[in-house]
Amino acid sequence: MIRQTEFANKKIVVLGAGISGISVARILQQLGASVVVSDAKPIEQFEQDFTELQASGVGLALGNQNEELLEGIDYLVVSPGISIYIPLVSAARKRGISVISEVEVAYRLSEAPMIAITGTNGKTTTTTMVGEMLKTTGRQIGVGGNIGAALSEQALEVKSDGFVVAEISSFQLEGVTRFRPRIAVILNLTPDHLDRHRTMEVYQQMKEQVFSRQQASDYLVLNYDDIAVRGMAKRASGKVVYFSRQQLLDEGIYVENGKIRLNLDGKKTDICAVNDIKIKGGHNVENALAACAVAYIVGVRPDAITEVLKTFSGVEHRMEPVAEIAGVEYYNDSKATNPESSIKALEAFEGRIILIAGGRDKNTDLTEFMKLAKERVDHMILLGEAKQRFVEAAAQQGVKNIHKVATFGEAVTLAHKLAQPPQVVVLSPACASYDMFNNYEERGKAFKNLVCRLG
Repeated sequence: MIRQTEFANKKIVVLGAGISGISVARILQQLGASVVVSDAKPIEQFEQDFTELQASGVGLALGNQNEELLEGIDYLVVSPGISIYIPLVSAARKRGISVISEVEVAYRLSEAPMIAITGTNGKTTTTTMVGEMLKTTGRQIGVGGNIGAALSEQALEVKSDGFVVAEISSFQLEGVTRFRPRIAVILNLTPDHLDRHRTMEVYQQMKEQVFSRQQASDYLVLNYDDIAVRGMAKRASGKVVYFSRQQLLDEGIYVENGKIRLNLDGKKTDICAVNDIKIKGGHNVENALAACAVAYIVGVRPDAITEVLKTFSGVEHRMEPVAEIAGVEYYNDSKATNPESSIKALEAFEGRIILIAGGRDKNTDLTEFMKLAKERVDHMILLGEAKQRFVEAAAQQGVKNIHKVATFGEAVTLAHKLAQPPQVVVLSPACASYDMFNNYEERGKAFKNLVCRLG
């Protein structure tokens, strides 16, 4: 329990009153710290009730954030949704205050080794799949991070002989200082969050934080097909394990003759046919290959890996079937918060798509997304802050039948009106949700509720 004493009797301010911020504040308070949660939003803009949190002894500083918050504190813990570029964080660093992320807190608290999975796309699916594979060993497995429960909660619950499997975003990696996962995975790297990171170079640097403190006894799983990710091996201290959907590797996990093949430590093992994987799409083959690599390293039996791949049905808000109404299928892909992710959604269908897209614009390049949309989308329904830029980009690539709507409800109603079998309706926004919703989960649930009312 030595790790848990690090924060005892310390004064800590947690920035961000969301799920991870509240969770880490509660935990730090329980461990003997004096904690204040601060958020730029005033209390009347929050739906949750803070009474229980305050009763536990956690202080609240909502609304105006000024440097008085920093007086006498030891740590500033930054939630993923809070940029490290805000003035308060800069002021804290100038004062010599330790600025760390919730993920860093979780790492310092965890007695179990961590498996950290990052990349632009596929993190949630791969993390969940790895968790299912590892559970077959009978060990205690915690799954958290940028998915479901806050990572700090999982870190405290899992004993030393288990594993904590963490989905890690670039935002969470902005505030790590000691973070060293036993196994790190980087799935891919495409432009995303440039509204926050500003350049691809900075974005990649943040992603590489996931393995920058690893040592020779650790593992780094990399996508061989992504040139930027493959090149990270040059900066790796741990043992690199590649996976590839497109090439046969001398060593690694790859597809050969339609089968997933493990070729590691001088042994070749066929896991299953690609067609046996329950979740469809080429991107999910890549996710499965990465998960197989982690499972093998941990020691999961090949037959157990096979069983998970054949039965795992995916995660909520990622190409999630919602309903079939009058012969038209509806899919919730709210987790597609960038064009590359939405491209994967379009590729999963042969065409005849009624696409609902738009939201908070990340200012990423839309060229390839709109080129594919021209081929596969019958009607494009656009909304949100990004609406006009998406309209212009779509028109430039020759996309037909572009519709603009003001509300989410209008988008679903119009899609229903337009769709005829064998068309499919797909919500795949290619944008963040923050202009209309608190997160992509809330957006996805709103879509599902609206669709269910159509029936």
